Formats: sequence, C-alpha cells, structure tokens
Amino acid sequence: MTSIPSIPFRGSPTPSLGVEWEFALTDKQSGDLSNSAAALFAAVEQRHPEHAGQVHKELLRNTVELVTGVCRTTAEALDDLSGTLGVVRGIADELGVDLYGAGTHPFAEWSTQLLTEGHRYAELIERTQWWGRQMLIWGVHVHVGISHRDKVLPILDALLNYYPHLLAISASSPMWAGQDTGYASNRAMMFQQLPTAGLPFQFARWDEFESFVADQKTTGIIDHLNEIRWDIRPSPHLGTIEVRVCDGMTNLRELSAAVALIHCLVVDLDRRLEAGETLPTMAPWLVQENKWRAARYGLDAIVITDGNCAERLVTEDLAGVLDRLAPIARDLDCIDELAGVTSIIESGGSYQRQRAVHAGGGTMRDVVASVVGELDAAG
Repeated sequence: MTSIPSIPFRGSPTPSLGVEWEFALTDKQSGDLSNSAAALFAAVEQRHPEHAGQVHKELLRNTVELVTGVCRTTAEALDDLSGTLGVVRGIADELGVDLYGAGTHPFAEWSTQLLTEGHRYAELIERTQWWGRQMLIWGVHVHVGISHRDKVLPILDALLNYYPHLLAISASSPMWAGQDTGYASNRAMMFQQLPTAGLPFQFARWDEFESFVADQKTTGIIDHLNEIRWDIRPSPHLGTIEVRVCDGMTNLRELSAAVALIHCLVVDLDRRLEAGETLPTMAPWLVQENKWRAARYGLDAIVITDGNCAERLVTEDLAGVLDRLAPIARDLDCIDELAGVTSIIESGGSYQRQRAVHAGGGTMRDVVASVVGELDAAG
C-alpha cells in the first residue's frame, strides 16, 4: 500500500497577520484595463528595491498585488501596505495608469488582456481555456497564524459560518462586460469556475486533508499545494489560515475593517478551541447557499446562521458578532478598525456606491473613476 506523503504545518507561535491586496491597472484616459504591470515591476525593482518583495505578479499583466510582511496588528499591516502603496502609486502615475481596487472591472474585455510570462500561468490557461481567460477579478487575502496543524481544519470549518458576512461587507463587483449583473459580488461567482477554486472541502482531520492532496497530485489536478485555490485554505508553509473570501477593496478604511474582522474571528475560534469547545459548523449545502446569497444580495442578504437553519439579515447578525468580538478586538489592538464594519453597514458597500453612480446617469467609465477616486481620497 502506497504511503500518503505528509504535509508539515509550520505553525505560528502567535496569531500573526499578513495581507495581500490586488489591484487592476487602469488607463488614466480611457479607464480601461492596462497591460502595463511589467513596466511597473521593473521600475519598482530599479528605483525602490526595498519594496520589490512586497509587489507581486499575478496571472494577467493588468494586475499588481501588494503584500505585507508578518505583522502583529491590523494597524501594522495597513501601515505596511500604505508604504508600498505610496511607492506603487507614484510609479503608476508616471506610467499613466491608476490603481483600481474593486473586485471586477465594469467594461473591460477579456480578449485584450495579456498573460504574465511564466510556465505556471500558461499552463493554467491551457487547461482552463475560456474560463481561465475570463478571470478579470481582484481580491484581498488575509493570513492569520495558527500554532498547530490540528487546529487548522476545525477553525477553517467554523470560519465558513461567517463567509457571507465577509463577502457582504467587501462586495465590490456588480458590473461585468458593460452590464449590471444583479449580483453584489460577481467575482465570487466567476472565480469558483476554476477547477480547484470555490468553497473548501470540509475535513475532520489533517490526515484526511493529506489524502485529498495526494489524490489531487496523483490524478494531475495539481502539481503544487498552492494550486488549491479555495476561498479559505490552509497555508502550511506559512503556518496560517488564508482567507480569500473578500472582493477587492477600494479604500484603506474598508480594508482595515475587513482585516480586523478576519483577525478577530480566527483568534476567537482559536481561543474557543483551546478552551475545549467544539466549534459550530454547518452542512456544506448551507455554506454554499450562504455564499450565493451574499454574492447576490450583499448587505441585504438573509443568511443561514446555524445548522438548524435559523435565518437572519446579515447586517443584524454582524451586529451581534461585533459585540461578541469586542474583547478580542481589545486584545488585538484593533477596536477602531473593527468599528469600520459598522460604518460599512451604515453607509453602504462598494457595490452599492458603484450602482449609485450608474443609476445617477454615470457611464461605466464614471464607475471606474469613482472607484479610483476612493483610493485617491485616502491620500
């Protein structure tokens, strides 16, 4: 009998934090996507080598990703991102492009986008074809450190209960190919079309996860662990759980709110697990329904809150979640940032602001300008 390769989990002694923030590059004149990332990366490496490791390539040449180092708090992570953002924004201005932070672009055509050079990207497109070429999507990924591998899967499963909350506050992708899709997050619906993307499978033990990965490699579905593109996934080499639920964020204030909420949720679940509690989970079909409801209705979604199929407006449930997380926020020094979730609920999300621009007579180009303007307003 063939032995199943083990997957070591590095383990983080503290609930460290790391954030990855994806941006599209848009032409300052037309508002369309610009395949100018290679020039931007070259300029960063030449003129700001100290930031080169924090500016990453992605599948398409219209995309740049800003990443933090290992941070302790939301404020530290946002400060780290802000420094890199200032460098990248300056170079982008010189290249005649803007940084666009929403989850999708309202009118860009996939057929005009260029792939980033590299065997891994070419292989992905060769396999996924039309669906792979459609991936004009941008998101935010948040890593939270976990001390031991046996905690990872229980926390991941319990975190799925909050999937619709995270998607609702970050939803920023209502437009696609010149039309309003009717969804708050069309990105969430698009991304799950890739063969290893979407909701994670739910495993009780780490060896079950190892068996799954072995099957994926044996059958050629993946070659490397990072090709599992779940919305929430273990990152064993970093010792983290990586939360990839959120749409692209258009400004620093709302980004800090989402990061603080994720940090608090993971730490709360970790502490409850440490205290001997069996963490609550929901059946996969309920988790799947919640994802769809949040993608469709955003902050107006009525979500399933437990395994008994109780339902509640997502914003009302969020209010209770925020109250419960208040002591965690104090410990993690993110009280002010977590309060930003309430601000999003009260003032509306990005998808609503984009729709308001369009409903008020604005063009899709005006929608792009409004998204870019939110980042510019941050300084």
